[in-house]
Amino acid sequence: MSLLKSFLVLLCLLTGFSASASAQSDAETLRPLINELAKGKYKETEQQIGALAATGDPAVAPALEALGAGSLYYRKSDNLVFIAEKDGKSFNLTDPLTLESTGTAGKREVKKIKVNNKLRRVIRAALGSLTLQAVDPAVRMTAAQSIFKAQDPEKIEALDVALDTETDETVRTVMEQARAAAILNSDLDDADKLAAVETLTEMGNRDALSLLINVEARSEGALKTAAASGVTKIQKSMATWDAAQNVWYGLSLGSVLLLAAIGLAITFGVMGVINMAHGEMVMIGAYVTFVVQELIRTSAPGLFEYSLFIALPLAFLASGCVGIAIERGVIRWLYGRPLETLLATWGISLILQQAVRSIFGPTNREVGNPDWMSGAFELGQMTITYNRMWIILFAFLVFAGLLLVLKKTPFGLYTRAVTQNRRMAASMGIRTPWIDALTFGLGSGIAGIAGVALSQIDNVSPNLGQGYIIDSFMVVVFGGVGNLWGTLVGAMTLGVVNKFLEPYAGAVLAKILVLVFIILFIQKRPRGLFALKGRAVEA
Repeated sequence: MSLLKSFLVLLCLLTGFSASASAQSDAETLRPLINELAKGKYKETEQQIGALAATGDPAVAPALEALGAGSLYYRKSDNLVFIAEKDGKSFNLTDPLTLESTGTAGKREVKKIKVNNKLRRVIRAALGSLTLQAVDPAVRMTAAQSIFKAQDPEKIEALDVALDTETDETVRTVMEQARAAAILNSDLDDADKLAAVETLTEMGNRDALSLLINVEARSEGALKTAAASGVTKIQKSMATWDAAQNVWYGLSLGSVLLLAAIGLAITFGVMGVINMAHGEMVMIGAYVTFVVQELIRTSAPGLFEYSLFIALPLAFLASGCVGIAIERGVIRWLYGRPLETLLATWGISLILQQAVRSIFGPTNREVGNPDWMSGAFELGQMTITYNRMWIILFAFLVFAGLLLVLKKTPFGLYTRAVTQNRRMAASMGIRTPWIDALTFGLGSGIAGIAGVALSQIDNVSPNLGQGYIIDSFMVVVFGGVGNLWGTLVGAMTLGVVNKFLEPYAGAVLAKILVLVFIILFIQKRPRGLFALKGRAVEA
């Protein structure tokens, strides 16, 4: 048994010695190549970068990275190359292969190996080829993408070797695309280039389109025809994806309009009040979110991911209470006088804006995005951002919740009764003044939670609500006053139409065209898309 243990110990020692000797041998082989970088001339430096990349040894990657970053120096006395980090009046030297510290040197003892933009591109391509065999698939993916951008024909062989052993299908696809891009920039025969054109056509994105347009411009015969066919196919595919992306942007804008307008649809529909301070209810909700996040940052940073869930009920209560106070204090004395109501609420909006400026200042306030609302993902050729996706889902949840309240609760029944025939509802014992106050509070509270959502995609400032008040009225009038389904359809329709018009007419002219369309539309349908029914409404 002791003999077996001795044998195992001896075997481990021999293995370690062999590995150490092998590593030392590799380092001694690579070191002269790295030291050749000390010659300093751009042309020779480029040749040495190529020689280092040709070794295929990842050990040279730190030296190349340092060269690209401008931290590779050579010692004048012996022309040995080091990674140097400035430390006051001297430099700390690190071996570029072993990454061990080798002492210090004065400023006059070392000289930087200079690089230009061309060399930096060569370095990036070289690093890309070195990392094609990395263990981490993400590193291999980045390497293949780097080669695709560089279109370096000298990397075709390295890609062929990497493709023979690649097991990850996603990485393999990117490598094949990089190989195709390199082939189209090489002197290989047309058969290989035709296959490369087919690969890029299947890729089907803007990068592939740009490459194929260049190939079409400089080629002849079958290759030119194949490239032209690929360009046409990609353009048709991209037109479809662009339309889908515009629909997504339109739904995103529509969800924002829905959140901003849905509360207005209730107050405008029930009481016929033109509330110009509705945008400020949105602003209050956004500032509540800011205050909640500030308190969490200073008191409980671990709760930041839940800050929006904490802010939602608080924003609803804050905006709702302000709304009820406005209705009880001002608006209830002005029923039946729309012009005075409009002027009064406009004055209130100015007061609220100035109050916020006095408390929080006139500048934009930062509201952070939790991790689950940050970033984006690709769906085909579309880019879907998480914050917009969650806001769309949130808008539909708010809509469904409000619909449930109005259809399935006594308060909803009273609200619908007052909306359809106020005098009859009062005759049946419904306290219409309180319904007015609570409905105004509900609409204002929903505007507040809309502000929570908008704080994630817009600047939180005293003017936040002003950007949505006009659009909100347009949505309500177009969809049908007081009709939630009309508000939903109106918001989504205007959002999608706006986004389809913007590429051709610009953002401002697109809004003007939408406004003209609504004016013409209400000439034919004064009550909007979905008109409410009831004796008082129809009177």
